[in-house]
This record gives sequence, C-alpha cells and structure tokens, in this order.
Amino acid sequence: MERSQLKIGELLDLEHTEAKELFLNKEYPWEVLPEIKEFIKELSERLPKEEYIMLSEGVWAHRTATIAPTAYIAAPCIIGEGTEVRHCAFIRGSALIGKNCVIGNSTELKNVIIFDNVQVPHYNYVGDSILGYKSHMGAGSITSNVKSDKSLVKVHTGNGDIETGLKKFGAILGDRVEVGCGSILNPGSVIG
Repeated sequence: MERSQLKIGELLDLEHTEAKELFLNKEYPWEVLPEIKEFIKELSERLPKEEYIMLSEGVWAHRTATIAPTAYIAAPCIIGEGTEVRHCAFIRGSALIGKNCVIGNSTELKNVIIFDNVQVPHYNYVGDSILGYKSHMGAGSITSNVKSDKSLVKVHTGNGDIETGLKKFGAILGDRVEVGCGSILNPGSVIG
C-alpha cells in the first residue's frame, strides 16, 4: 500500500463507530491506539443511561446486547446495540465494541476499537488493533501486537516505512476486510 492509502479516510467509515471524534485531527488510524482507554472512560460518562446498563464498574452494555454468563469483561469497556458476546469471550479492557457485532467463543480483545457489524466469532486474538465496519476475522486468526525483538513497530509501504513510535500495535483492518481462518497478522499490518 502507498502512504495515501493508509490514511483514516481511505480505510475507515467513521459513521460506523462511537469513536469518530477520537480519529479527528489524526492522519493515520494507529495514532489513536494509546488514547483508547481514556476515550472509553470519557465516552461512558456521556452514554444515554436509559439505553446502557452498567454491568460492573466501568463496563457498559447496550440493553439489546446479548452477553453469555461465561464471558469475562474488564473495564473500561462499552458494548454496543445488538452485539453478541458469546461464551468464554475474554475482553481484557480498553475495548469499544460497536453495534451488531459478534465477539465469539474464546475470542480475546485488548485495547481495541471494533466498528459496527464486525465479526470475530471464534478463537481470535485482537490486541492493540482497529477493525473497520463489517470486517471479519476467520476462525483462529490473530493479530500479533508485539515484535519478537521488542522494537518499535513500523508500517511498511510501497514508498518507505512509517515509524509509529508504538511498541504495541496489532493490525488495522479497513471496512469490509475479510481475514482467512488461521491467519496471523504481523505487528503493524494494515489491510485496506
């Protein structure tokens, strides 16, 4: 991909996330990763209380969300309208999950923005990542979010690398991206 294809407006339709304002005044989507936790805390203060239920301190779910009793959800977290969190999902916190999503069995989320209509239905790990509108990760696909040598993540482009300054950065999936079963996405992967 070329640098111009990596910009927020080229990859993501911000009308399909409650995090729209977080992306404003930023060029690349990974720039929001260090700000997700504080943004979710702030956003939770503005949620319409007639539509959202506080499941535990700092964990909010829309009244229409379905959450399995065996799911683990740590704060801060917001789960959107019509979303299904299935058995044994492990949400480690700093997760903003959109409308009509599927967070499946044995799926682990950490420091993520999940846009509307996203499916991570079985055995997925999604860490320090952003999944765009209607994206889908096949069974067993994961985002590797730390390089084995622990160096800072770079995004490789057709016209040179982009230094992100981040030690933890999994992947950015653009709108409607399909990731095949069993895929492992290297740190700093961006799929348009």
